[in-house]
Amino acid sequence: MGNRKQELMEVEKEQILKKLNPNQIILPVTIGLLVVIGMIFLNGNLNIQQIIAHLKKAHWIWIAAAIGVLLARDLGYMMRIRMLTNNLLSWKAAFYIVMLWEFSSAITPSVVGGTAVAVFIINREKIPFGKSLAYVLLTAGLDNLFFVVASLTVFLIFPADIFPNGKNTLSLFGYELPLQYIFGISAFLIAIYTILMLAGLLVTPRAFKWVAEKLADFPLLKRWRSDLLETADDIVLASDMLKEYSIGYWVKAWLITIFIWSARYGMVNCLVAAFTEIQLYDHFVIFARQIIMWIIMLISPTPGSSGTAEYFFQLFFDHYFPIVGFSIVVALFWRIFTYYTYLLVGAVVLPKWLKRVLSDK
Repeated sequence: MGNRKQELMEVEKEQILKKLNPNQIILPVTIGLLVVIGMIFLNGNLNIQQIIAHLKKAHWIWIAAAIGVLLARDLGYMMRIRMLTNNLLSWKAAFYIVMLWEFSSAITPSVVGGTAVAVFIINREKIPFGKSLAYVLLTAGLDNLFFVVASLTVFLIFPADIFPNGKNTLSLFGYELPLQYIFGISAFLIAIYTILMLAGLLVTPRAFKWVAEKLADFPLLKRWRSDLLETADDIVLASDMLKEYSIGYWVKAWLITIFIWSARYGMVNCLVAAFTEIQLYDHFVIFARQIIMWIIMLISPTPGSSGTAEYFFQLFFDHYFPIVGFSIVVALFWRIFTYYTYLLVGAVVLPKWLKRVLSDK
């Protein structure tokens, strides 16, 4: 099995290195800019001078706060990956992992994710493959669990305020789909996926292995038989490792996860407050709407939800701004902070990391 795993890792390495290519940023940047330009043209009543004048009135303390929560989020990510690995990773290694994981997520469709790349990155930081897989699956499981719990919570607390007023539908293949339906479908799929993932990882890994073995026998899945069997073996290995951890380990992991996503969502609160006056209740609603918006964005087919994110931002937060089309400007700020920055940092960090961990070309 060791030789087979090594062969698969070498094949995956070649595939993943093709994905971890700075040239991959061209497509998501192009999509995002085209969508923003399209939204500008659709808002024919834009007054550029008025928008510039309003930008000059920005509350810079809130802009500084936006940068602060961005740094806090990244620190939280590094803390979590170090904590999950029982501090086997240095802060430097954690920084590389977080930046490259964000980069791979930014160039991968949200519905697909960057799990394989993340496993590769952690494995190259001298964490055994089985453990790397366990940590990545655990991280994904914690994040998805947060999405499900948080979205259901805000749905119960703010049922009338979490969806935007007015046009709250999405046109898809000529059909108008209510955002409530899209949210419901997305939340349901994420919940099922999370339950299966965590159950397979923590509760019944051998049952997961049995299902994988049965699936591997189907002729249509013959091409992926080796991958399925290998993944099943690794799931069992990862599960045995994770069952050894104490309750305190899981509580810490969950609290850091809440901190990370609270900081991530706090970015929009800061940007909205920077350009308009809002009350405390508005902050709660804005925070709640981001949870709903993020659930919907998770099924986006574009790399890093490029284009999709900008569209939904305007849909959810446009009414907070007194100037027509100003939400497009704020959406662009939001994406610069939370998306384009990681495309740039990833493209800069990637060559240094490859030189650091790969001895061969």
